[in-house]
Amino acid sequence: MSASPIKVHIYVLLAMLLWGFSYIWSKIVFEYLEPATTVFFRLIISVVFLTMLHLLTRRKFYLASFDIPLFLLSACFNPFLYFLGENFGLSLVSPTISAVIIATIPVFMPIVAFVFLRERLKVHNFIGLAISFGGVLVMVLRADLSLSASPLGLLFLFGAVASALVYGILLKKLTHKYSPLFIILVQNIVGIFYFLPVVLYFEGSALCHIQPDSRLLISVAALGIFASSLAYVFFAKAVQSMGIARTNIYANLIPVFTAIFSFLIIGEVISTGKFIGMALVIFGVLISQNSFRTLFRKKTTGLKAA
Repeated sequence: MSASPIKVHIYVLLAMLLWGFSYIWSKIVFEYLEPATTVFFRLIISVVFLTMLHLLTRRKFYLASFDIPLFLLSACFNPFLYFLGENFGLSLVSPTISAVIIATIPVFMPIVAFVFLRERLKVHNFIGLAISFGGVLVMVLRADLSLSASPLGLLFLFGAVASALVYGILLKKLTHKYSPLFIILVQNIVGIFYFLPVVLYFEGSALCHIQPDSRLLISVAALGIFASSLAYVFFAKAVQSMGIARTNIYANLIPVFTAIFSFLIIGEVISTGKFIGMALVIFGVLISQNSFRTLFRKKTTGLKAA
């Protein structure tokens, strides 16, 4: 696969940055709201924001009837099943550990992408993937992940990983026909209806006791606008150009961003092991995207020309 434009890499980096921060916002919101209710409100905010954005682009709202089942299915896996797993897992496990579990998505995605999409990765992609995941393991081992971590929380998080894998395949199919903005808008609209009965049946009574303040409102708004809207649009744009396997390698950066934000905002300690892990993750992502190889080729070409 040829190298993607710089702006495509910027898109996916921004997506991972926003998702890394989302674990902190979610932890704050969980002090007020239940997990499913949190997703429900962030989806409503996201739909309002994306609708306004779509109107500004002056594009038509057109959805082919034969694509409706694909949209319904993709929305079932994300946002519905993915956020159920991620939010319930995050409510039981620390932000950094949650991000690390989610970062295992790239480990499985190349296999899934090859089987279902016939996307082929080169040797440097696998080398970068191995180095990057090694960095994730270093962060896990030095970030208090032990047997004391909630097994149920980990189960929810790995359920989110499985949902993300299926969603990635469905998303790739949709990007061939629809814009990333339209895809995420439709999926989030469907997601609201998926979450509504869950919220009313399981968490409806808790809604009566919510006492919102500026801290809650800012965090929910940030989740809706940045994590559930812009991040997914950026991610879909990257998938359009790079393919789902290469794009998902960047997910290893999520725990790096989460660890940094956890340190700055909630005072989580960043150990030497975490720093080493972060460096390995970043190095692995660069290798997987052929950055060093391209840079070396440019330098060599320059020397020959001189």
